Order: sequence, then C-alpha cells, then structure tokens
Amino acid sequence: MADDIELFPPEAPLDCRRCPRLVEYLDECRTKHPDWFNAPVPSFGPENAKLLIVGLAPGVTGANRTARPFTGDYAGDLLYATLSKFGFSKGTYDSRPDDGLELIDAMITNAVRCVPPQNKPTGPEINNCRPFLISRMRNLSNLKVVLALGKIAHDSTVKTLGGRLTDFKFGHGAQHNLNSPAGPITMIDSYHCSRYNTNTGRLTTQMFEDVFQAIVSTISASS
Repeated sequence: MADDIELFPPEAPLDCRRCPRLVEYLDECRTKHPDWFNAPVPSFGPENAKLLIVGLAPGVTGANRTARPFTGDYAGDLLYATLSKFGFSKGTYDSRPDDGLELIDAMITNAVRCVPPQNKPTGPEINNCRPFLISRMRNLSNLKVVLALGKIAHDSTVKTLGGRLTDFKFGHGAQHNLNSPAGPITMIDSYHCSRYNTNTGRLTTQMFEDVFQAIVSTISASS
C-alpha cells in the first residue's frame, strides 16, 4: 500500500468528485429520484471486523437508493441470508437500511463507492476509488479474510494489498495469501451473487455457502 494514500479516509466524502462520469450520473439520479441517497455509499459493519466483503459497486436501485451496501436488490437477498446462516449478523434483513440488522465480525464495502451507469465502472474510476479501499483496510486491525465478489473486486483487492495480478488468478472458491497492515490475510474469491449469476446457475446457493464455510474455517484457524 502506497504511503501517499495515507491522507484518504476509509469512506469517500458524500461530495466526492474524483470521477466526472460518475458525478454526472449521480446528478442525473438526483434529478429523477431526489428521495434516493445518490452519493458514495459508505461501508456497513463494525470496525473490529475479521471479514471484509468487497463488492463491485452500488446498484442503482439498491445501495444507491438505500445508502447501505447490497440493500434493496436481489444480490443482497442471498448475501445477507448467507451472512445470517453463518453467524455474521443479528436481526432480520428486510431490504431497507432501518431494518435493525447488525453485522458481527464482518463489514461490506465496494471497490467503487458510487453507482456506475450499467453497473460497469471504468478502469480509471476503479483506480480513482482504490485509495478509499486501501484506507478502509488500514483501519481494520482485526482483518483476517477478504471475500472478493467477482473479478473486479478481486483485482482491486490484489492491487490494494500490493500484489501482482499475474500471481493471483481469480477463480470461484480460490484462496490467496496476502499481507495487510493487520498482518497476513486470506482472500477468498466468489462469483458475484447477482441475479444473473444465480439465474444462470453460475453461482448456486450451495456454492456460495461453501465459500462461507471456508471463510469460517479460515477465521477459526487464525484465532
């Protein structure tokens, strides 16, 4: 992690303007839906998290609307149900930020904090947002495992932790040993829990739960 990143906070400011295309898109969303959040979505979870889940970016009618990662869209239904099953949350997920749900030992963030058009951030936008991911990880002193949801999250996490992409290939269920400011961590890959991936069978509930079983085992072994 580069030293010149230290001045960046763990969360992007609500008026962040680092990516002109995303700023323009958010302005359009504010005009159409003034009651939505329409700003960089902050991470969700406690600062003592042992697990950091890194997604791609907020969904336009999900987190961009509700202000909480993976809340209000299909991907959140599977993610939060799985977090509950494996003891990483308490309360009931109800697709809204005021449902009272709390995460335990886990935090959710995104490689890109602002919603991109067609859910497709560009390379420069991913790079522009990476300082916030770097700072986010620096502030998780108990971090043991990073779950990368999809290849973009995988690639950004590897770069955040100073690794070379050629040395760490994305693959569902793949595990990678990396170093963070908190010490050695394990990054575990999963296909993104999107509606497309689950509807096509690329990612099944069992496949996703198998990844979480590996996460639980890794955290237990590191304790």
